[in-house]
Amino acid sequence: MPATDAFEPVYARLRTIMLAAARGLTIAKDQAGALEVRTPTLDPKTKQPGWFGTVTIKKTYVAYHLMPLYTQPELGAGISADLAKRKQGKTCFNFAKVDDVLFKELAALTKTCASAAGK
Repeated sequence: MPATDAFEPVYARLRTIMLAAARGLTIAKDQAGALEVRTPTLDPKTKQPGWFGTVTIKKTYVAYHLMPLYTQPELGAGISADLAKRKQGKTCFNFAKVDDVLFKELAALTKTCASAAGK
């Protein structure tokens, strides 16, 4: 079984979290292993809808990006140490297996980011 197949349950759960928070946002891509969500606000540089988040199966993990954390890092100020261990860079969280506790915290953070993105 290819490694990416092992990540399907992780991707499915993270996709559900992203979509639950994305109400009112634009689903730009939703295909096997790749979800892309955009904001209604246009990016001043590209004149395209801004980035909100992505969920993507990679070779060794599933990447979960929350772009509001880049422009508003204070949104992630209260994350737990365990979730912070999953953070790579400013906006990405990586998971190789389902973690109910961290996924619950990530869902709350995603909702906070969605509220901020709607402003």
